[in-house]
Amino acid sequence: MSINILGIESSCDDTSAAVISDGVIKSNIIANQSIHEKYGGVVPELASRAHQQNIIPVVDAAIKQSGLTANDITAVAFTRGPGLLGSLLVGTSFAKGFSLAKKIPMIDVNHLQGHVLAHFIKESVDDSDQPNFPFICLLVSGGNSQLIIVKDHLDMEVVGATIDDAAGEAFDKCAKVMNLPYPGGPVVDNLAKHGDASLIKLSKPRIADYNYSFSGLKTSFLYHIRDHIKDNQNYIVENKAHLCAALQATIVDVLMDKLHKLVKDTGIKEIAVAGGVSANSGLREALLQYGEKYRAKIHIPKIIYTMDNAAMIAITGHYKYLKGEFASQDVTPLARWNL
Repeated sequence: MSINILGIESSCDDTSAAVISDGVIKSNIIANQSIHEKYGGVVPELASRAHQQNIIPVVDAAIKQSGLTANDITAVAFTRGPGLLGSLLVGTSFAKGFSLAKKIPMIDVNHLQGHVLAHFIKESVDDSDQPNFPFICLLVSGGNSQLIIVKDHLDMEVVGATIDDAAGEAFDKCAKVMNLPYPGGPVVDNLAKHGDASLIKLSKPRIADYNYSFSGLKTSFLYHIRDHIKDNQNYIVENKAHLCAALQATIVDVLMDKLHKLVKDTGIKEIAVAGGVSANSGLREALLQYGEKYRAKIHIPKIIYTMDNAAMIAITGHYKYLKGEFASQDVTPLARWNL
């Protein structure tokens, strides 16, 4: 009998539902919330309201697209955290109701663990393009920048993390200074392709071990703009592409430097990248070049699996189901939940 996992993701501003059957993706529906764009960031109250409106139609669409029925679902997996508490509450509450109505177990999933295990989503039964254990995962998103040694599907060790801003935050905050639309990361990525990173020098943080810091880089970027605007009010407009190229190149260099240090220290040459920033073309290219230079096997997810999506929650639920790791009806969402 097939193991059909319904996954629900509602940690931030995207409502998503997916169905995975025996590890193979059957559907993955994502409802975006464009309402936050005019505010330059996610407004928690508006996000939770939108989740309430979207959750039922999104789940319904995911089940229908999978070719299954609600009665075929074996278990429901949901994001328990980390994330916005109000948003998480919507997904958690729906999972509880679905679990009770269908008399099936529910599985609480760590959002960050989901990003890592997105690499194990199969497109077909014969799909075998998954990382081998152990592997290093560079997890980079709007709220997290981590280096993780993945020993098994549910055995992960965080060996490095940001001590302040994450890589995604640095992209978004610097983009806001340049009056670029939100979210800033994809816009910076597109503009960087038309700029020359060598024209602008930004300071790089020097942090011990495998930890990251992007607060100083952000400050360096802000001071650079402030100093040049004094002499030229049109500096940002005239140099936007160069600024984006320099910002992206510096962030990628910082990420790759720590990754290389971990590879040298551990000897692990199986490398994966995950999280929203893993969609960045500069980072993806740097990883591919790194793989060729150091003969490392690089795993880069499809763009759809870099963003917040329920497929990664469902696949994590699949492996937790196999281990019998279920949640009780008194489970509560967690705004903070470390791996």
